[in-house]
Amino acid sequence: MLDFLGTLQRTHTCGALRAADAGSQVILMGWVNRRRDHGNLIFLDLRDRTGVTQIVLDKDLSPEGHAKGEQIRPEYVVAVVGKVRLRGADVINPKMATGEVEIVTDQLLVLNDSKLPPFSPAEEAIANEELRLKYRYLDLRRPEMQKSIELRHRVALAIRQCLSGEGFLEIETPILTGSTPEGARDYLVPSRVHPGEFYALPQSPQLFKQILMISGFDRYFQVARCFRDEDLRADRQPEFTQIDLEMTFPQQETVFSVVEGFLRAAFEVAGEPIAAPFPRMTFDEALRLYGIDKPDMRLPAMTEVSAAFAPEQLETLAIAAGQPIVAVRIPSVGELSRKERDDLRLVYPAKLAENGLKVMDDFKRLEKSFPETIKSVRELTGAAEQDLLVLVVADSKAQVSDGGGARPAVPVTVVTGRERTLYETAGQVRLALAQKFAERHKAFEKKGTAEDYKFLWVTDFPFFEWNDEAKTWDAAHHPFTSPHEDDLKEGRLTSDPGAVRALAYDVVLNGTELGSGSIRIHRQDVQQEIFRSLGMTDEEAKARFGFFLEALEYGTPPHGGIALGLDRIVMILAGEQSLREVIAFPKTAKAIDLMVNAPAPVNATQLRDLHIRTVLKS
Repeated sequence: MLDFLGTLQRTHTCGALRAADAGSQVILMGWVNRRRDHGNLIFLDLRDRTGVTQIVLDKDLSPEGHAKGEQIRPEYVVAVVGKVRLRGADVINPKMATGEVEIVTDQLLVLNDSKLPPFSPAEEAIANEELRLKYRYLDLRRPEMQKSIELRHRVALAIRQCLSGEGFLEIETPILTGSTPEGARDYLVPSRVHPGEFYALPQSPQLFKQILMISGFDRYFQVARCFRDEDLRADRQPEFTQIDLEMTFPQQETVFSVVEGFLRAAFEVAGEPIAAPFPRMTFDEALRLYGIDKPDMRLPAMTEVSAAFAPEQLETLAIAAGQPIVAVRIPSVGELSRKERDDLRLVYPAKLAENGLKVMDDFKRLEKSFPETIKSVRELTGAAEQDLLVLVVADSKAQVSDGGGARPAVPVTVVTGRERTLYETAGQVRLALAQKFAERHKAFEKKGTAEDYKFLWVTDFPFFEWNDEAKTWDAAHHPFTSPHEDDLKEGRLTSDPGAVRALAYDVVLNGTELGSGSIRIHRQDVQQEIFRSLGMTDEEAKARFGFFLEALEYGTPPHGGIALGLDRIVMILAGEQSLREVIAFPKTAKAIDLMVNAPAPVNATQLRDLHIRTVLKS
């Protein structure tokens, strides 16, 4: 039989009581975290969102409460009326924020009972993730999850307050919209009143925020829900939240300053210092130094060391002349045993030979044969005696295509073909070795300083990327990104699309892309030229983007913006490896919501109303 709450009101939270509250009469409510029966004394750990407090049910002082305590089990919901008492010096619990006090109960009310849960929210770690997601309402009771969700709230609030203080207006954009090319598949929603036609859930508010700039809202932001039907991984969910912003008349530096400001505010509420302004690096520099466009700079950059090798040495070592020789350095690894060196082969990229590349990691042998060359390599890389060095080189014996040939001279050095493959492979080797020897170099361990967070702006991305299947150039960012003015003037959109640079930029943190943005196209003639460069006829462009092209004719100001993943920011601040740990109701890697069993079939009436018939292949 259950007792009922009646007019009883909670006066305190479980995690707020301290020694100064001793002697106070309190009313607490929450879940029973643990129960310990010592005969005439029963102890309950009572839990709410703020923490845990120990409750004492003394048979001599409260026989009725003690009798109820004998029936209570974990996850029962109870109300406790009692007095705060200091614990004895020998029973203080230093692991609890409330460990100096306990509540001596006068009255205990059972507000609801509970079935035996499939796991206890008191457990610190639960291995079965599917079980956690199926019973997410229990999982969210765990202190770790409550802390992460609260952190998410505080980060989002700090960002909102910062942007509002900078004159940005928060404006919502539609969830039901039209399908536009954003780089992933759309989630489609059939229309009942327009048979055979579909809405799309937004992959981003891209066109709407540009329309807002045309509408005169010079500074917009939104904590926007976005949807992408793509393969999932630890840092990707089918529905996610991004900090979306746009402004008129910006330079890239304007966007950078705003983003650095709200990131400082977000990290500050989490108690994490960061240094600003963030360093900047072009896409081309990132490839040459790190082999990737989202570099983790907590470890040394790669070094091109071909200057250390004489032509006859290249021939002896079967290294292709004219190609980079890239040295990867991992600090403080120390001497490797023969087995450890042999095991390095297991972490190297699988397609080394296929791409005509090889890794040279036996520096002792190389040093015996070419002592002056290896000495020079060590000097060029700044390697200490205990650092691990490996070389990634092109194999002169391999027959491999250059992947596209040389590009015409442009204002930046464009990494293309086999050279790009070599740098990207070296980058993969660098990251693989960094993970393998993380316990030795300790570069990934937090030290409580701004150096824990290595931010970077990556700029000057390629405007186009080659689609080898379709044999066409696709927009590398999105088709509303402005190309560099110089590339437009030189006619490279048609003469050499691969050399066109975009006014696009990414903000990167410790090897994770937090967000992407760009200066947008604000002239209709340029936008139509870009559509044509992507193989889109004027008729196709009008059918898909007619409203936008028309809007560009009505005095569109220059504008630009960015979108950062809120989920990823919180994941990093919470020290988690998966977005599922910082999203209240996430999907599995197969895009399934185990709690509500979605997606699921719908009944025939719903399908008929939507003019849809399903055809399942056997």
